[in-house]
Amino acid sequence: MKLVKGLQKWIDGYNEVKTMSDELELAFDFYKEELVTEEEVDEGYAKSMAALENLELKNMLREEGDQMGCVLKINSGAGGTESQDWSSMLMRMYLRWAEENSYKITISNIQDGDEAGIKTCTIQIEGDYAYGYLKGENGVHRLVRVSPFNAQGKRMTSFASVFVSPLADDTIEVQINPADISWDLFRSGGAGGQNVNKVETGVRIRYKYKDPDTGEEEEILIENTETRSQLDNRENAMRLLRSQLYDRELQKRLAAQRKIEAGKKKIEWGSQIRSYVFDDRRVKDHRTNFQTSDVNGVMDGKIDGFIKAYLMEFSSEEEN
Repeated sequence: MKLVKGLQKWIDGYNEVKTMSDELELAFDFYKEELVTEEEVDEGYAKSMAALENLELKNMLREEGDQMGCVLKINSGAGGTESQDWSSMLMRMYLRWAEENSYKITISNIQDGDEAGIKTCTIQIEGDYAYGYLKGENGVHRLVRVSPFNAQGKRMTSFASVFVSPLADDTIEVQINPADISWDLFRSGGAGGQNVNKVETGVRIRYKYKDPDTGEEEEILIENTETRSQLDNRENAMRLLRSQLYDRELQKRLAAQRKIEAGKKKIEWGSQIRSYVFDDRRVKDHRTNFQTSDVNGVMDGKIDGFIKAYLMEFSSEEEN
């Protein structure tokens, strides 16, 4: 049924573009007979092109995992309060984008900054093609602005990293050895409530992962404080662990994506994928050279231009 549903979406998309194309051709004939205005023809052309571009963009999302939801993690870089505030701004940007696209959002873990902003957060974004659209957001994001936290009003540069992985669901088989799992319980922080700082509802997984190819070992650490139910938090933590393990296997099969993940560069100058320069009113992606002056729009979640530019340029490399 899932396969049929996916194929039906392609048929519906084609039929929509075909219908709009036929209507546009008819409108042009009517225009020659002075039955419709030039503005109506232009409007029909704009709608047809938008539908065609949306279908073309979705055609770029044919890699394994593209159709899934995703787990998006943001970490603040060096710089204290300024970088932590920048991380919270990025979190808001992605939340607004997800809301605008009607995705289901769950913040599974968040650590507040010392004075403002956040140190780290993990967001689950559930819905069709969430990973496919956001996979190009992997990397370091750089902010340049006059800092509100600097008494001298100096221009400051801050960094935050974004990592995106597919959100594993129950249909994905991931082998997890129970003997390699250990659990820690801790008290969840928060704004208040009867259970806060009284009941150990927060859970932490420590998983001893061994790479089957290289034999290298490392510890995967996942925290979940989403609900006041320890059982629910344990189940969701396991889901996040499955997502991470699935992503590791996926990266081995995707050469281009491996290249992105293998970098995991330091969160500092020279490693950024995108720069947000507030006082110059400019946001520029350094991989595609796509840029916009609508800084406020971008921070409100209008990042589709960057997503499209990345997919149109790099999706063909992924297929190779």
